[in-house]
Amino acid sequence: MSDGVWHEWATREAQLVHARHQWRAPREVDARGPDGVLDGRDVVSFASNDYLGLSAHPAVAAAAHAAIDRWGTGSGAARLIVGSRPVHHELEDALAVWKHSERAVLFGSGYTANLGVLTTFAGPDVLVCSDELNHASIVDGRRLARAPLAVYRHRDVAHLDDLLRQSQAARAMVVSETVFSMDGDVAPVDELIEVCAHHDALLVLDEAHAVLGPEPGPLGDAVLRIGTCSKALGALGGFVAGPRPLTDLVENQARPYIFTTALSPADAAAALAALRVVRSPEGADLRTRLRRHVDALRPGHPSPILPIVCGDEEAAVAAASGLLEQGLLVGAIRPPTVPAGTSRLRVTVSAAHSDDQVARLAGALRARFP
Repeated sequence: MSDGVWHEWATREAQLVHARHQWRAPREVDARGPDGVLDGRDVVSFASNDYLGLSAHPAVAAAAHAAIDRWGTGSGAARLIVGSRPVHHELEDALAVWKHSERAVLFGSGYTANLGVLTTFAGPDVLVCSDELNHASIVDGRRLARAPLAVYRHRDVAHLDDLLRQSQAARAMVVSETVFSMDGDVAPVDELIEVCAHHDALLVLDEAHAVLGPEPGPLGDAVLRIGTCSKALGALGGFVAGPRPLTDLVENQARPYIFTTALSPADAAAALAALRVVRSPEGADLRTRLRRHVDALRPGHPSPILPIVCGDEEAAVAAASGLLEQGLLVGAIRPPTVPAGTSRLRVTVSAAHSDDQVARLAGALRARFP
């Protein structure tokens, strides 16, 4: 008996992915912080975005436990119905202060925050100018908004300026990551602000991976800052921070906000506790430690994301497998996450790593990539 047309189609598609050496599946890592067990092997993870190690911080875990004791495990509804708890509002207020903004609006993830912002402010009459290496959530948000697109060369503000000058659209929006998630380099934020102000364009900055360096102050009346609670804050959730007229509109028009059950109270409480750590002297110490780890691997690099481009998919997979044999878990990143021919190891370091663990990784990388 035939499995039917859909089974046949799925089998063919899977075979094509396998043939390109791009087949992936989740791996079960029993871990708390960078130390864990994968397939019965002790490993040290250099693949996580838990940059400050706050997912295992005692104060963060305690806040989550306390929230469960008070409010239970789920919010039960969307924020605009009855899903909004005091901790959601407290976290939004704290995020707004942190980002020097009038207001912040909390989402279930950074991905849905980008979808919500882009579908609120972009549309058929808005030209979206996007850096060519922007994250998939930015790409998907623009597609859902059905807005015309102009892709500018990576970090090339002169090219962006030309695109905005030539635009015939009623309005324009510029979207960029501040730290690019697969390359670990940094956008020219000051120049982006200047060119957007010159062309009266809305600037949307995705700061999901921005953890090192000085925290910028107020960025202007036409800048929205997208952030996440799931990386440096070690919890879950996303947010947009910015001027109140814009963020109020997000709350009333962003479908991923309106039609999604609110973030669990435990996640919101954990993010709030983590934010308090980040803004404390302890947080400054953690960033200093993270900076030291980055410099031990690549002096002066601006972020804890350290790409090692291998070229094709097989080379990246082989390199990751070789490191795993030494108990070092590093992600092999392949298309469609990165362009064809740029498959890579994506090494990420955390303040939770020990000096010895970082030195061990450095030695293994020198041996494999002399």
